[in-house]
Order: sequence, then C-alpha cells, then structure tokens
Amino acid sequence: MRPPARPCAAILAFVSFVAFAPAAQAQMPGGPPSVGVMRAEQTAITETAEFVGRVQSIDKVALTARVTAFLDQRLFDEGAEVKQGDLLYRLERAPFEATVQQQEAAVMDAGSKLANASIQLARAQQLLSTPAGQRSSYDDAVANQRSMAAQVQSAQAQLRQGQINLAYTEIRAPVSGKITRTNISVGNVVSPNSGPLATIYSQDPMYIVFPVASRVLADLEKRYADKGGMGGILVRIRLPNGLVYGPQGKIDYVEPTVSSTTDTILMRARIANPPMRAAQAGQPVERALIDGDFVTVTVEGIQPVTALGIPRKAVLSDQQGNYVYVVGEDKKAQQRRIQLGQSTPVTAVIAAGLKEGELVIVDGIQRVRPGIEVSPGPASPPPATSGASASNAPSTPASSSAPSSSAPASSAPSSPAPSSSASGR
Repeated sequence: MRPPARPCAAILAFVSFVAFAPAAQAQMPGGPPSVGVMRAEQTAITETAEFVGRVQSIDKVALTARVTAFLDQRLFDEGAEVKQGDLLYRLERAPFEATVQQQEAAVMDAGSKLANASIQLARAQQLLSTPAGQRSSYDDAVANQRSMAAQVQSAQAQLRQGQINLAYTEIRAPVSGKITRTNISVGNVVSPNSGPLATIYSQDPMYIVFPVASRVLADLEKRYADKGGMGGILVRIRLPNGLVYGPQGKIDYVEPTVSSTTDTILMRARIANPPMRAAQAGQPVERALIDGDFVTVTVEGIQPVTALGIPRKAVLSDQQGNYVYVVGEDKKAQQRRIQLGQSTPVTAVIAAGLKEGELVIVDGIQRVRPGIEVSPGPASPPPATSGASASNAPSTPASSSAPSSSAPASSAPSSPAPSSSASGR
C-alpha cells in the first residue's frame, strides 16, 4: 500500500518558505525614502524672449548706368568689399568729352555776342541824350543785350549738363560694402534701362528685423516701462549653425503699424558685424552676418529681475499641468500644482503655487508619491552656468520616472504616473 502524499507536500512548502524568506524580507520597507530638497527662494533672473528674425544690410545699392555708352572697364574684384568713392566701372568717355568741348565753344560764342550787345547798348544810351539819338534804337539795343545774356546762360547750362554726363561715365561706389558679381560684361552697351550692373550690400553694422505679436510687444513695453523702455533691452542672436553671436545689439525702430495678415509688428535692431579675422590680400573679408540670413533673436533686459525660483529638474508635469512635490512639517510629500513664469533650462520661475521658503523635492523624485513620509536632506548642487536668463520660449519640465520594481507595494499611489507632455508655460 502506497504512503499518503500529504507529508511530502508539507515538506516542499516548508523548503520553499525557507528559500524565499530572505527575498520577501528584502522587499519589506526599510524606512522613509531619502530625498534631496531645496527651499524656494528669490533668484536673480534675466528676462528674455525669443523670436525668429532676418539679417538685413543697412544700405543696399544697385549700380545703374546713368548714360548710354559702351562699358569700357570693370575695376573691382567680384565679391570683394569696396569703399565709398571707389571707381568701379568706366564707360566710353570720348563722345561725352567732345560734347563738352562743343558746349564750351558755344559758351564762348554766346559770351562774345553778349559783350558786343553790351557795347551797342552803351553807345545807344550815349546817343539818346543827343539830337542824333533815337528812343527806338536804344530799346532795340536793350532787348538785344538781354537776349544775348539769356543765350549765355543757356549755353552754360548745356555745358553743365555735358559735364554731368561726362562724370556719369565713371561709376563709383556710393556706399561701403560687399559688391556682387557684375551682371553685364565689358564691351556691352549699357543704359539706364539695362538694369543693375552690380549691387553693394553694406556690412557693418547690420539690421536684425523680426516680427513680434502685438500682444507680446505690449507685454515687453509693460515689462520694461520702468527700465528705460526699449532702450533698456539688449538683443542677442543665434546664428543658423546654432552658435551664439558675440556682439550685442540695441532696438532702434518699431514699426508704427500692425500687419493685417499676421497681427505682428516689425521690430528692428542694429548690431555690429566686424570681420571674423584679419583680411588677407586677394581674399574676401569674412563676416558672421550675411544679408538675408535667418537667425534666432533673443531679447533680454539689461538689468536682472528677482523672482521666486527652484531647480528646473524639480518640476514635473502631467495632463493637468505642472506640479512639484513639497515636504510639509510632518515630513510627508505633498503634490503642489504650480504656474511657471519665464524659466530657464536650469531655473524654473514660479508665478503661482509656491511660497518662498517651502521645501521642494529635487532629488529622488522617482521614489516619491503624494502623502508618503520622506527623509529630506540637502539636494545636490545645480550644474555651474554662465548666468540665469529667463526665456518665454516654450520649455519642457522634467518628468517623473515610473516607480521602481523593488519599491514596496504598499507605497504605490492610486494615481497614474506623470508624464512630460506639458510645456513650461
């Protein structure tokens, strides 16, 4: 007869309990989770706002022939920088020189006739006081003298026009800047209807133009009203390659009208554009800003402002918005909904939801759930930065991690885990 199986089952259950007892004990809670906290405190923040702008040359001049003539010479290197007054093109001069000589002779001829008419007038005036003088002869002499004087003025005007046309055969740079390639080669006939021969773009300084929504401009004017207005704003730009441009600019113009299609107002800043390196003979001068480039414009205040700030990594978000965990007097974690102001990648500016001096959990957030007791300690220091600047560009707060698989089941909250889908503002 076979022995009953119940004693064997009991033995197996006992062995399993002994084998897994340490693992079960390891999952038991060993006290409140340790977290790093920092106090919400007033922080110096440089307020900034970002826009998309375009680089524009201050002067853009199209070189056009003022007279009709053959193009004799091109006296510049295409793509080089020219200075104001430099001779760029020379047109055929001989026909205009001959015209000037002819008009000079006409002036001399008219001048001699005027001199003779003046002599005749003086003689008629003398005879007028004698019996041989006639009033009609005197009147004719006056009219002839005045007619000759008018002919002299006409001849001088034609000579002046001829000299102007002769000067137009030399095309000089009206402004300093970089010149484009020539559109018409030497040997062709050019005229005022031929179009631009080339174009000069001034290089230093440059304009940065950028559209701003009318409500944003109103906010900027209000924000900097007691800080010098638009004169208290600095403009920095980020180049298309992502590098931050060194020189700073100042706003010098605000469009007096709002675009009816985009509801934006055009603003303009002036910024220096020095050479990137010393110019070498035969090589074009290289500058960072090029007319027509798209850049990211950062508008920031000259003086920083004080605002309530916490480390950026302490901010979490879910479908309801942004929140943080604070430690109460009972050392329990509390979820606190907040509203963000103009924040930076390092510092979150709190517009509402926190009070100065409250302890905010910064480190160990993944172990925290609302209502659990925590063991607070000093948080790790934030990474070193060159300076805090608050931007109104959208920024994403840090997201909380899912709870660890080794966390006790009794501490898991009933609410879903947060996500980082909400933006900073």
